[in-house]
Amino acid sequence: MFDHIKIIYHQGKQFIPDVKTAKVPGIFRGRPVISLAKVNESELVNSCPLNAISAGPVRLDLGKCSFCGECARQFPEKIEFTTDYKIAANNRESLIICEGDQGPVKIDPAKVRKEVPRLFRKSLKLRQVSAGGDNSCEWELNAANNVQFDMGRFGVEFVASPRHADGIVITGPVTENMAGPLQICYDAIPDPKIVVLVGTDAISGGVFRDSLALDRSFLDRYQVDLYVPGNPPHPLTFINGILDLINA
Repeated sequence: MFDHIKIIYHQGKQFIPDVKTAKVPGIFRGRPVISLAKVNESELVNSCPLNAISAGPVRLDLGKCSFCGECARQFPEKIEFTTDYKIAANNRESLIICEGDQGPVKIDPAKVRKEVPRLFRKSLKLRQVSAGGDNSCEWELNAANNVQFDMGRFGVEFVASPRHADGIVITGPVTENMAGPLQICYDAIPDPKIVVLVGTDAISGGVFRDSLALDRSFLDRYQVDLYVPGNPPHPLTFINGILDLINA
């Protein structure tokens, strides 16, 4: 006991006490803000390599955005990335930021299935599937379990078997080779179950969106309960998104 007290005295608390108010470094790019300043919209649209920006009015789709910041560098008077990491949503349209919008991205309680908060509020087990991912999102999800973020204290944990899970977390653009295993994993999870897409590649295909090596038909067959944008998303983005979903 005294050894534990000594460790706390010397090192302090290792975990983030409040994940809903934690701060992230200024180099982090979170929710963008699009001003009403007049710019060459054609050049602005062409500045995005992933076609995440559209004009008339100017909109930025977080589900396609790689958060490279190129648009903000070329048009700083028009687009600025804040450090707001609470950008997960349960509605695909909520990921589209329009010029003049100042409000945060939120979970829409009306679109949350009633059984989700009722059954999973205190305990949610998830099976993560890398469907052709580049391992960046997988690393951040792994970090969500470490001593600093400590997602497990909220009853949210990753499990090894889909038969022990309440939902599936998908990373990667869903390659043709992973479409079958992804379906097998989903079928093995007991009902009711949730589907979570993590990262730009999972949400929209990212840089691989036009590849013939993809088979994203799985996403056409099932309802997605949570979209967690980012390339990769911050652990706090994932944790807050999950907590908002199950506590809706």
